Parts: sequence; structure tokens; C-alpha cells
Amino acid sequence: MTLKVFDSVVLKRDLPEHGFKKGDIGAVVELYDSDGVEVEFVTGSGKTQALVTLKHSDVRAVADSEILAVRPLDAA
Repeated sequence: MTLKVFDSVVLKRDLPEHGFKKGDIGAVVELYDSDGVEVEFVTGSGKTQALVTLKHSDVRAVADSEILAVRPLDAA
């Protein structure tokens, strides 16, 4: 998968330290040479919740057949 800055991505694993769950949506804000990707996660109102450095294998592209949903953010 080739990621670009500003791509929307889906989290492939839980990140309990941030309150995020597999399936949450983020936006790529930076790409690093060594398999790293900086992802911004925001609340439904657009407030930045966290910037997290992940591996490319931790995220995937959003599929055309998927629809977005909301859920309450778990307390970290």
C-alpha cells in the first residue's frame, strides 16, 4: 500500500494507551523513510485527539465499500 500525506487510513489494531480501537479512522500527516507514518486522530467535532507514529502495517486504506461511524472515545 502506498500512502500519501492527507490520506485517510483505518487502524488495524487497538491502541489502548490512546483510547483508540481497531477500525478507527485517522489522517496521514507525515511519512518517514523507515516504515513510519504519523497519523492524526480527531474527534467527531474535529479536535485533535492524538498524533501517533505507527508502522505502515498498523494502518490500511479506507475502502470504497466502507461507511464511517462514530463511537465514544474511551478514556486513556
